Amino acid sequence: MRSVLENATPEKLARIFVNPGAGPQDPYLPWDKIRFKTPPPGITHEEWWAGIRFTRHQMKRLLPLEDISGRPFSFALPDRVLKALEQITRDSSGKIKISEEVTNPGTRDRYLVHSLIEEAINSSQLEGASTTRLVAKEMLRSGRPPRSRDERMIVNNYGAMRLIGELRDERLSPELICEIHRIVTEGTLDNPDAAGRFQRPDEERVSVHTDDGELLHTPPPADTLPERVSRLCDFANGTLDAGSYIPPVLRAITVHFMMGYDHPFEDGNGRTARALFYWSMLNQGYWLTEFVAISQILKNAPVPYALSYLYTEDDENDLTYFYLHQLDVLQRSIDNLHTYLADKAREVQTLQTKISRSDTGFNHRQIALLQYAMKNPAAAVTAHSHMTSHNVAYETARQDLMGLEKSGLFVKRRSGKAYVWTPVADFRTRIHALGA
Repeated sequence: MRSVLENATPEKLARIFVNPGAGPQDPYLPWDKIRFKTPPPGITHEEWWAGIRFTRHQMKRLLPLEDISGRPFSFALPDRVLKALEQITRDSSGKIKISEEVTNPGTRDRYLVHSLIEEAINSSQLEGASTTRLVAKEMLRSGRPPRSRDERMIVNNYGAMRLIGELRDERLSPELICEIHRIVTEGTLDNPDAAGRFQRPDEERVSVHTDDGELLHTPPPADTLPERVSRLCDFANGTLDAGSYIPPVLRAITVHFMMGYDHPFEDGNGRTARALFYWSMLNQGYWLTEFVAISQILKNAPVPYALSYLYTEDDENDLTYFYLHQLDVLQRSIDNLHTYLADKAREVQTLQTKISRSDTGFNHRQIALLQYAMKNPAAAVTAHSHMTSHNVAYETARQDLMGLEKSGLFVKRRSGKAYVWTPVADFRTRIHALGA
């Protein structure tokens, strides 16, 4: 870049900097894409690229994290990044009204389990697990033991994601990272001793290669890992001064990148990096992230994921490329969640309509209770509470509940001196069958 600008005439420099395609509106394309586009009149692709990079350099913000040679990583905040951050902050930190299905304590766990299962399956498949989604979901929901290493990867990922939710308020430490890695990889490594510990200086360092064996990335030496990971934890915890403000979402994405860059473990680095991204988002208050599955999108398009790492390293450690890719993935994941919730809301409405129109002979009080159970599958109703809610006699309320029990939609159990009625485990399936 410097030689191109130094050798340019004043007239050529004027052309280069009049419209370099950079600045706040910069779409932040890498050279691999710029070289196939038509440059502005009067300048070459190389001169155009030099102007773009010069302008980007003026926008650069340094991070307190370095590459293998001691050069700092950096980033910029073009409009594309700022717009994405605004949407993600709005949509994943509780700033907007979110579906009652998620905020309702009676139903949120069902959607949380769904997202955890999806993330566990797709994150494992991204790393080579070949178990089908149908088999994996059956295994996780039924609780049966895994039958293969691929299934063990999925069970481990599921356990790690549940742990991340519990540890959201904990400070990140090298020990916690190793514990997450141990959970992710236990029973899946060729070398079982490698689970839950960094690579040692006396071991051959594991590099990143393509499927064809081409070297993509050489990670830092093993003897530097304790210091590098400790510094990353300080950054993740917000105790390492970056010298300039870094938005919380970009902090989480940086943790994801650096775990992949440092590659401290023999295997399972990608799964651990994605788990730590979730920890960082939840730790910083982006609660809706717990319901979002990013690995499904990464699995469906693994090449852009890999290229975002390479573009960053190839262009003087400019993390903006990785940020843009991950922001897009996160936005699409949040959109997928909203689509899923909207579909489920329509399903609930359809079932409620089916209940109200069924010819099973339910009275209006029983229909109201069934509709309540649709939104609150853990509902527990007594004859007294049903009596109070509908201002009817106790015996009338008891007969209502016994009728729902007889229909197979509720089950009765004793709680102290009273009886309690709760929806059956397959309540929605049975509602679907009404009038069929």
